[in-house]
Amino acid sequence: MYFEAIASDRGCVSYLIGCEKTSAAIVVDPLEERIDRTLALASSHGLRIRYLLDTHTHADHFSAMRELRNSLGVPSIMHRNSPAPFVDIHAEDGETIIVGELRLNLIHTPGHTNDSICVVLADRVLTGDTLLLGATGRTDLPSGDAAALYRSLFERLLRLDGSLLVYPAHNYKGLPPTSLDEQRKTNARLQKASQAEFVEMMQGLNLSMPDHLTEALRTNRTGGKTVARIIQEAAEHISFMTMDELRQRIDRGDPGLQILDVREADAYAAGHIPGAIHLPRGQLELRVDAVFPDPSVRILVYCEFGKISTIAAGTLHGMGFSGAIALDGGIRGWKAAGHPLEQGQAAAAGGGLVIPVEGRSGGPGAARR
Repeated sequence: MYFEAIASDRGCVSYLIGCEKTSAAIVVDPLEERIDRTLALASSHGLRIRYLLDTHTHADHFSAMRELRNSLGVPSIMHRNSPAPFVDIHAEDGETIIVGELRLNLIHTPGHTNDSICVVLADRVLTGDTLLLGATGRTDLPSGDAAALYRSLFERLLRLDGSLLVYPAHNYKGLPPTSLDEQRKTNARLQKASQAEFVEMMQGLNLSMPDHLTEALRTNRTGGKTVARIIQEAAEHISFMTMDELRQRIDRGDPGLQILDVREADAYAAGHIPGAIHLPRGQLELRVDAVFPDPSVRILVYCEFGKISTIAAGTLHGMGFSGAIALDGGIRGWKAAGHPLEQGQAAAAGGGLVIPVEGRSGGPGAARR
């Protein structure tokens, strides 16, 4: 068996598991931020991914299962309680997934979420967020149930072969795997003698909420896109310009480049890049044809931090403005680098100040209007 843990910078872990005889593979808890790494590992080891499996609905990071399912054309697996519409195989307790000559046995272990499952192999168990190394999954997130987690741990998971090594979906400290028996002896959360004591402990943890909780639940439950994915997809269709390059062009008064500020009016008035036209992102699709009647014009888009402008430039590109590009960074970085700013409201028509485009009134050497 080929077995590789793929960790994120935030302690999330997915697993690439392959049958060395048949080259068939499965990815368990695939991470959106490690898609390229996952595919590269599979390719380098001659593996063909046949299945994707999420051990539960993740609330603290973004699953790559939907995207990989669509790009690879392979089935996705979750417990039947999962609300995700893109699940192909709705597994139940006691069922087995066959990957080449490997058998992955599934155990329904609700508690962290009501769709949590653990995956049992010959010498190890992938515990998702049911059991962590030195801890357990939390039970204060949607569909969590401390009493159910107690039963899943003590009546199901800990009754498996004690020599099985534990591989969880989170490993914040990069700890080496230990056996179920070792966890039973040393894991502080497994030392409670009764369900009541365990529930009381879990209810008193007072843990902070995960970053991106609502976004993670939205995307993992529905298959919708994350903000990061939207930005990445936009960036794949455009090019960028550095701040230094833009500064040089402004200083030279180069023709053929229009600078577009897509922030709100008050932010524009407080300080904008010299020559910038103002057109808020929320009005972009409705007003862009009036502001830029020539779709061949070169438009450089910027915003506060460089994210909204990337999306805006991608939108313009999709509308036929093939010359739309984005500033690499936002005006915050422009200010920090000591580049010049202008202040004042935009013209009523949204025209603002522009670097003149060759062929328009005034020519390349005309003063900015």
